[in-house]
Parts: sequence; structure tokens; C-alpha cells
Amino acid sequence: MNEPIVKLQYINITKMQEFNGSHQHFEQMERKVKEETKAAADSTKKDKSLDDTEMVIEASEELEVVKSFDELGIREELIRGIFSYGFSKPSAVQQRAILPITKKRDVIVQSQSGTGKTCVFTVGALQAIDLQLREPQVLILSPTRELAEQTQKVCLALGDYMQVKVHCCIGGRNVNEDVTKLEHGTQIVSGTPGRVFDMIQRRTLKTTSIKMLVLDEADEMLNQGFKDQVYDIYRYLPYGTQCVVVSATLPQEILDMTNKFMNDPVKILVKRDELTLDGIKQFFVAVEKDDYKFETLCDLYDTLTITQAVIFCNKKSRVEWLAKQMRDANFTVSYMHGSMPQKERDAIMTEFRAGQSRVLITTDVWGRGLDVQQVSLVICYDLPQNRELYIHRIGRSGRFGRKGVAINFVTNEDVRILRDIEQYYSTQIDEMPMNVAELI
Repeated sequence: MNEPIVKLQYINITKMQEFNGSHQHFEQMERKVKEETKAAADSTKKDKSLDDTEMVIEASEELEVVKSFDELGIREELIRGIFSYGFSKPSAVQQRAILPITKKRDVIVQSQSGTGKTCVFTVGALQAIDLQLREPQVLILSPTRELAEQTQKVCLALGDYMQVKVHCCIGGRNVNEDVTKLEHGTQIVSGTPGRVFDMIQRRTLKTTSIKMLVLDEADEMLNQGFKDQVYDIYRYLPYGTQCVVVSATLPQEILDMTNKFMNDPVKILVKRDELTLDGIKQFFVAVEKDDYKFETLCDLYDTLTITQAVIFCNKKSRVEWLAKQMRDANFTVSYMHGSMPQKERDAIMTEFRAGQSRVLITTDVWGRGLDVQQVSLVICYDLPQNRELYIHRIGRSGRFGRKGVAINFVTNEDVRILRDIEQYYSTQIDEMPMNVAELI
């Protein structure tokens, strides 16, 4: 049994030497690919979506637009699961991206938050698996534990009538539980790179039957923090494993990198100036200096609790400080960041999803793909440290076509960052009106 595994690893390591290699060689390859990608981009075909969102989508080739889930040619039990989950008609991105995945093509999907990207790859994954085989066949990697957990829940919900086995493999949980679940047979693994690689090294997560790798929030997954871990995992996968890469933002250098491990991928990219969500009204509050932000937030508290609100800070220490200040001032808030124990994070998320907590203060650990239907207000207490993060944050409100409001606290020093965000997304962020509560 061990011999084929060794051969598979050897083949893929050879392929990935181009992708990783020495860091100098890798940088040279990136520059070369950048030139090739620019030339290829000139021939992309533009396609105006026919649904309400009216997104301008660029595709690397002519795409079949499938207007209903019934026409996708997927298994009957999966269609039942999709309708039971509450989807009736595919979104613009789903109409174009699901079919190439089911046809075993490598696919890159870059589309704004709330347009149904999770459904794209979970439907593709559920269609790909052999239900008779009780081994991992699809591996979905996410940058945060909460996102990996949410993906597992979506897979289980859509695959309800298939009786699919999906395991969430994340750090902060008992290793023995992972070992038991994987040994008892699981078909889809949704996890974070660190724990997934640990399970592979322990030979508990068998990779010989894996046919699809999904990178969710791929810009983060292929960034410096995760790139080596993703490479470590990739080299254990069988040669020719189908790759699906998904994110709300994909900077050019990340797109260039995908050429090193994807085979002639279908690219479905929403133009950057279409990325800010139509349903989200964006405002700023001029606070002159940082010390004035807290008072401004207290003034807004009644507005926050109309539905549910998420407040973003740039640092964990800042999250804890703000939560303490708010509680000391007799305001009810909960808070969460990446250094908290997993059980505590799970409990806070459960409470927030159930609506028992109405205001959540957090870092960008929450800005990636998490969906709580009732959130209609996002506050950037601190403006994000890079402009790609902005759309992940404001996309937490107005999910899948619902209306939402984003409010940015801007000091004198922040004005340049705000203008940079406006320019980058070709959008306008106006001063917050007095009647903001009526817009939520």
C-alpha cells in the first residue's frame, strides 16, 4: 500500500518545485507568469450578468450560463438538499462556476462577499464524491477555524439527503477526536492548514483518494503566512488533483501564483470596480483623533442594536480594550479574536448567530466569509490595514442581496487611507447622515 503513495508524492514534488523551489527562483517565476497573465488577460471575454446584481464578469473562456439548479446535471439528492437549504435560483456566479467544477475543470472564482461562492464549491465537492467510498475525497482549506466550521455546516446541510460524512479538522480541538472521525471514514474534510497537515503527517488523513482541493479565501491562503503550509499539503495530494480557488479579492500576484499549481483553469472574475456591494451604503464619521472614537461609538449604540452589528478593530488588544470600555459604560457587547480558546470562540459564535448577543467586537478573523443573516451594520472602528480587507469587512452586512450599512471611523491621519479605498474600488464613501438608523 505504501509504494503508490511514495510515487504520487514524488510526482507532485517534482511539479511543485516550480511552484515553490528556492525563494529566488520562485520570485523569478512569478515575474514571468505576471507577463504571461497580462497578455492572456487582453483576450478575456466580458459578459453582463442577467440577474438583479448586474455584475460585470470577466471569464477566461465562453461560459455556459445555467439558470436553474435542475439544469446542472447534478444528483437528485443534492438538488433536494439545495432547495431545502433555501436556494431557489442560482446567483450570477453560481450560474457560471458550478458547471465547470462538476466537469472536473480547475476553476478560479473571484466574486464579492455574499454572492454565494461557498455554495459554488460545496455543490461541486458534493457532486464529485463517491458515496460508497468512505475515504477523504475532497479537501477544503480555510484561513480561519470559524470559516472551516461554517463550510462543514453548509456541506452537511446541502448534502443532507446524501448522508455525506464531513469532518471539520481545525486547531484548538482534541486531536484524538480528529483521529477517531478520520479513521471511521469521512468523505469531505474542511479544515485549517496547520491541523490538516498534522493529520496527514500522522497518516490519519489518507490522501490517496483525494480528487479535489479547494482554497477558500485564497488570497489569504496563498499569502506569506499560509503559502508554505499549503505547499506542504499539496505535495501529498495525488497528481492531477482538481483545484478550485475562491475569494472575494484576488490581487494580481496571487492570480499569478495559481498558474504554478493549476491546470488551464477557468477564471471567473468580477471586475474590481464592481466589487463594492450595491446593497451596502458606505459612510464615514470624522472623529479628528483616535481618542474620540469611543464616545462616537457610545452615541451610536442604540443604532447598533436595531438588528445586529459587527465592530472591527485591527488588533486583539484593541478588541479587548474596547469591549472592556463598553461594558464599563454599561453597554452589552461580546468580543472575539484569534487568540481565544476554540471552545470560547464557538460559544460566542453560537450566541451571536442565535441573536442573544447583538454587538460583536472582533478582528479580521471574522471578516472572512462568515455569514450571520441578521447583521446589517458593520463599523470599522479602525480602518483596515490593507485595502483588500475592506471588502471582506463590509461584506458581513447586506449578505446575498439584503441591504446593509458600513460606517468607517476616520481620524485626520486616516483620510488618505479612506481616499485610497475609494479610488481602488471606484466607489464613494459619504459622511454619515443624521438619520442613519432609518437606513438599517
